[in-house]
Order: sequence, then C-alpha cells, then structure tokens
Amino acid sequence: MARTSHSGGEAPGSSEQATPFIERGGPDYRPTMLALFLGAFSTFALLYCVQPMLPILSEAFGIDPASTSLVLSVSTGMLAVGLLITGPLSDAIGRKKMMSLALLSASALTIGAAFMQHWGMILVMRALAGLSMAGLCGVAMAYLNEEIHPSFIGVSMGLYIGGNAIGGMSGRLISGVMVDFVHWRVTLATMGIISLISALAFMKMLPPSRHFEPRKLSVANLAGAFRLHFRDAGLPWLFLEAFLLMGSFVTLFNYIVYRLLEAPYHFSQTTIGLLSIVYLSGIYSSAWAGGLADRLGRSRVFWVFVVVMLAGLALTLASPVVLIMVGMLIFTFGFFAAHSIASGWVGQRATQARGQASSLYLFSYYLGSSLAGTLGGTFWAMGGWNGVSAFIAALLLLALLAGLRLRRLTASSS
Repeated sequence: MARTSHSGGEAPGSSEQATPFIERGGPDYRPTMLALFLGAFSTFALLYCVQPMLPILSEAFGIDPASTSLVLSVSTGMLAVGLLITGPLSDAIGRKKMMSLALLSASALTIGAAFMQHWGMILVMRALAGLSMAGLCGVAMAYLNEEIHPSFIGVSMGLYIGGNAIGGMSGRLISGVMVDFVHWRVTLATMGIISLISALAFMKMLPPSRHFEPRKLSVANLAGAFRLHFRDAGLPWLFLEAFLLMGSFVTLFNYIVYRLLEAPYHFSQTTIGLLSIVYLSGIYSSAWAGGLADRLGRSRVFWVFVVVMLAGLALTLASPVVLIMVGMLIFTFGFFAAHSIASGWVGQRATQARGQASSLYLFSYYLGSSLAGTLGGTFWAMGGWNGVSAFIAALLLLALLAGLRLRRLTASSS
C-alpha cells in the first residue's frame, strides 16, 4: 500500500525531499530507536511489575487470585480506554509531547501507589497509571510509521516491540527477585524511579516529528476516520487479533505463577521472577519476524506464529518443569513475532489518522489483556491449569481463523 507523505507539525518542512525519512544506518536512526526502546521499556516494566507479586498481594490483603489480578487488569483496562483518547489527541497536538507527558505521569503514579494503604486506593493509582501509559503506547506506533522509511518499518517496529518485551521481562524479573528480599512497597517504588529515569532519557534523545501533520480534533474527524478504518479489508481483523493474542498471553503469565507456587513445584518468588527470561525469545522474534514480513509479506507469515503459540501452550500441559519452561519460551516467541507483524501491518494499511488506527489496535490489545486476564481466574478456579489452558486454546483457535482470513489479503495490500 502506498504511503501517504506528510509534512508540517512539530518540525515542519516544505516537502518530503526537505524532510527525509529516518533510514536504518542514518545518523538519527539509533537515537530514535534507543529513545523508543526506553519508552517501551519504562511503560511495560511499570505495567507488568505487579504480576510476580500477585500471590503476595493476595496474602497481604486477604483476597482471591481473580480479585488480585485486578491490580494488573485495571491498568490494562484503563490503558485501553485511554488509547481511544491519546491517539486522536496526538493527531492534534503532536507525538513527542504526548509520549513525554505519559511517561512522566505513569512513573509518578507508580511511586504514589507504593504509599497507598488500602487496596481500593492501590487500584485507583494503578488505573490512573494505566491511563497515562496510553500516551506512549497509542502514539509510538504512529510515530514510527510517520518517521521511519517504509523499507525499514518491519524491522523498526520489531525493535520497538523488543523494547516492550525487555520492559515486560525486566519488570517481572526485577520485582520478582526484589520481593523475596524487601517489602513489595519498596519494590513498586523502585520500579517507578527506574522508569522515571528512563522517561527523562527518552525526552532527551527522541527527535521531534518531521512528517507529522496535525488533524483538527473534532467529533466529525474522529467518526470519519473510525468509519474509514472499519471499512478496510484488513484492519478490523487485525484489531480482533490484538484482543485474542494479548488476552491469551496475559492469561498464561497470570496463572502459570499460581501453578508453579503449588505442589509439586513450590517455586520461590525469586524463581518465579526468573521465569521472565523466556521474554528473551520474544525480544529476538519481534525484530526477526518484522524483517521476515518485510521480505515475504505479512499475510503469508502472520498465521504461522499463531500456530507456534498453540504448540507452546500444549507443552505447558506437561508435568516436567523443563517442558513447561520450553513451552513458555515457544509461546512467547510466537506471541511477540505475531504482535510485531500486526503492529507494523496496522500502520501500513492506515493511510489517514494513523494515531487513531494505532489506538484502535492497542485498545483491542489491552481490552483483551484486561478481560481475558481476569476471566482466566474463573477457569483456574474451575479446572486449575487444564481449565486455563483450554480457555487460552479457544482464544488462539479464534486467532488462527482470523489469521487465515488475513492470509487471503493480496500481497499488494498487505
């Protein structure tokens, strides 16, 4: 699909020739990708640092696993709601400004949550932090699609998604290890401080937009762009994929923790935190799959990685812990590969209001995390890990059907 050229905005230029795209190997490419990597790291470390703490929070506040999972689900749920606002808002006021405010406020709210004494107030702070995170998540994809040369979108989006993976891994790993040695409040405050430092570095390094074109924020413009996106042959299916893939991913990591804390495994919190090293496979697969999609076409390779996720899920049903670990590794590899391809695909198919298109994709993504992540607790209560696995398998089978539908898109439109 042809890319619409842009000029003006935060750092306007008279033409595409006067304001060239950022190309891989060029002087601005490394600082751009490093800044977005740090932004993604900060956001996802804050979002997922509570996941290894779920059993500790259950005990500290005397609540069941499904209720405890709200500390993550309210964040992802409000993040999803925020995406409906921040993407279109960034179309009006600019990308870098929106992302910078988002990172600073999310870090401050996380530090504040560490001092809350009541469970309800912790959930409020986590909800507000999730709302703030939407300002980065809903805008970074649009920034990449506007500023990076189309030839390098796949691999660049993969590197950004790799930052998501490292942030998610680091948030889980650092907090999972720390809570074995210090209070969970100290752990949460530390994560907020780390993310605040990352946010400041992001603001210093990220170049201002060159191809951003402001869109007037109005109900008519929003409704028109919404209709345009949902009339597209591929975008609605990609939004559905986001819901199903993220829902399955978060559900697996939410409840595998409870399984491994029980007999016969009896893992410590430190060991649970170390399980986050499986994210390393996602860090690799996101960039690799993005490059593969650039070469072969997204519609040809996307569905394959959904099958990879199903294979990884099947291995987690085994009893030996080695096979469970291998299954998690394969599952994570497939998830980040599929997410990387779909993320780049959305930006390429959306010829107008890319911020809104990215927001709709990520709204579906985090809505899946919030709804499926909490609903998984019901399946855990009914059938343990077998029940959770059946739920995840159902989500992935639907994702595979949608992926096969996307496969029928012509190469020229994918």
